[in-house]
Amino acid sequence: MSQQIEPMPTPADGLIIVAKRDCPTCTMLEPVYAALASDEAGVTIYSQDDPTFPESVPAVDDRDLEISYRFDIETVPTIIRVEGGEETGRAIGWNRSEWEALVGRDGLGDGLPENQPGCGSKSVDPGMPEILAVRFGDAPLAARQIEVGGIDDEIEACFERGWSDGLPVVPPTPVRVLRMLQGTIRDPQEVVGEIPPNLAPCTVEKVAINAVMAGCKPEYLPVVLAAVEAALDPKFAMHGVLCTTHFVGPIVVVNGPIAKRIGMNSGVNALGQGNRANSTIGRALQLVIRNVGGGRPGEIDRSTIGNPGKVGLCFAEDESKTIWKPFAEERGVEAGKSAVTLYAGEGLMGNFDQLSRTPESLTLSLAMSIKAIGHPKRAPGHDVMVVMGHEHFHVYDRAGWTRERTMQAFDEALTMQADDLLRGVGGVAEGLPERMAGKTVRKVRPGGLNIVRAGGEAGLMSALIGGWAASGERGSDLVTKEIGT
Repeated sequence: MSQQIEPMPTPADGLIIVAKRDCPTCTMLEPVYAALASDEAGVTIYSQDDPTFPESVPAVDDRDLEISYRFDIETVPTIIRVEGGEETGRAIGWNRSEWEALVGRDGLGDGLPENQPGCGSKSVDPGMPEILAVRFGDAPLAARQIEVGGIDDEIEACFERGWSDGLPVVPPTPVRVLRMLQGTIRDPQEVVGEIPPNLAPCTVEKVAINAVMAGCKPEYLPVVLAAVEAALDPKFAMHGVLCTTHFVGPIVVVNGPIAKRIGMNSGVNALGQGNRANSTIGRALQLVIRNVGGGRPGEIDRSTIGNPGKVGLCFAEDESKTIWKPFAEERGVEAGKSAVTLYAGEGLMGNFDQLSRTPESLTLSLAMSIKAIGHPKRAPGHDVMVVMGHEHFHVYDRAGWTRERTMQAFDEALTMQADDLLRGVGGVAEGLPERMAGKTVRKVRPGGLNIVRAGGEAGLMSALIGGWAASGERGSDLVTKEIGT
């Protein structure tokens, strides 16, 4: 629930000093405080940590740090002149000439050093600015706040209200949300879009709330925002991805400098557990769909079996030097920019070819596995993302095969005779209708095969992720979105 904040009383005209006992410079200035207090104009001293300090003159208790926050105090001592309720000058730390000029008095602090730096204000201690912004009503938050009883467990309360994906979430307190919003320069009330299936308007603030719940750091927020915007692109068909009985869920592939900057994993176990950015960014997207859009399993989410990646699957592409461009750049993003690509993918299928040392052999080997995705006798009907491992990829790289040549070889390897796939052939009822006899078919639809690189340096293996291409013609297309700030 939002709280009513009383406005800060306007300070009286004159001099104010903000100080704290736990600061050698502040305590050194006791004679200065007494001298200023003896002047006709006087001085008001606000003490951040001890209302009995200073001992030379009475102080105003500022342990709640409101004055320090309102006057944007970064260092103590700070002396400020107020005229007509407005600040007209300040000096920071101790510099005799600056203080004398500000107060209009010579001979201030005789016997003290000419200069001495101050200490950090308690109002700028780590995490304190957000706490004070919430405490004094300046946080730019508009989402409805839920009050949890003092004896209630906040994590259990999130479970009970249906905000969880089945795992514990971080309770999205106003302070945590405000800290998360420091990760972007975007207006918290900017509407990112309407989240399916309920087409509920979603602000940057609401994305931040779910990023908190997922366990993200503030520096991940621009990636989460880009992923949400990609999911809202009609070509991705997020509503269809939700309500299909297929296994699929959004998979986030990250390219560009931001991946290293926020510590994403593109190497060993890149698609597994253990990396905070990888694990929480994908989860944040799924929580936005669930908590803002209403996309809950058993309701609009009708996946018959699902897959563990629906909790959230996100990884960075290995962009180590090669003749291949990064995946996002191939998809039109300017070199050196960061981007996310969303793919509607199911679970992983492994290919463990340990013997192929030529791109011709390895292409045929990977194609054999791809043909089994969904069902060996169904074509087309699936997209596929090949997450090519380091050693597999270097088979192509050493041979000088470009992405274009490699994709052409896969297209040829995935073209099949329909006669082998007809219904009933091999004693299996599944398959193509009889009218396809004598024709050739491709396992994946045009543009449905994509290759990204990830994984550790040891292990001749790749992962294949089937996609959702309803009826082989419609479904979800890849969407790439540049990451902003």
